[in-house]
Amino acid sequence: MRFVEAYSYWKKRSFTQEEAARLLGVSDRTFRRYINRYEEKGIEGLYDKRLGKVSHRRAPVDEVLSPQDLYRKRYDGFNVKHFYSWYIKQHEGTRSYTWVKNTLQTGKLVPIGRKKGMHRKKRKRSALEGMILFQDGSTHEWVPGKIWDLIITIDDATGEHYSMFFVDEEGTPSSFSGVKEVIEKKGVFGYLSWSKETGYL
Repeated sequence: MRFVEAYSYWKKRSFTQEEAARLLGVSDRTFRRYINRYEEKGIEGLYDKRLGKVSHRRAPVDEVLSPQDLYRKRYDGFNVKHFYSWYIKQHEGTRSYTWVKNTLQTGKLVPIGRKKGMHRKKRKRSALEGMILFQDGSTHEWVPGKIWDLIITIDDATGEHYSMFFVDEEGTPSSFSGVKEVIEKKGVFGYLSWSKETGYL
């Protein structure tokens, strides 16, 4: 039985409880319950229906250890993609890329990558000109030896630059100067945001 295989490897410290449970397709808690019943009543203790069933789709322990051993002995340091190509071509592997990756991660042979963040969705522009203006300052060495802040005020609906000028340092006076230029050129607007992430003033 697969549990007996997993149990034996756990006893030998080849697997942690978490790894053995993952191999059997059960939770850590269920695996510990299996252990208790097995140590109390032997193999018959595992036939209690309340304990659930071990998935028959899970790979035998030997099959799981095979790519792990192969990686340790011949491909240590390879990333999963490169190892998998050799696993398929040179060793006639039959398992999927995801299965191989999970197997190597379970054996702590390759790191578990961090989950990638959600891609930022493109925000819809404002419906009408003058509804929302964005203002920001960009520090840069615009000419050799001179570092200034470029203050830009932009209309969200059209992308038109209403005001642009250099100052020694961005601050409240520079923001008000940009707003003054916009009002003098275009009139009163709806809202002003000092950046596209932080919200409205």
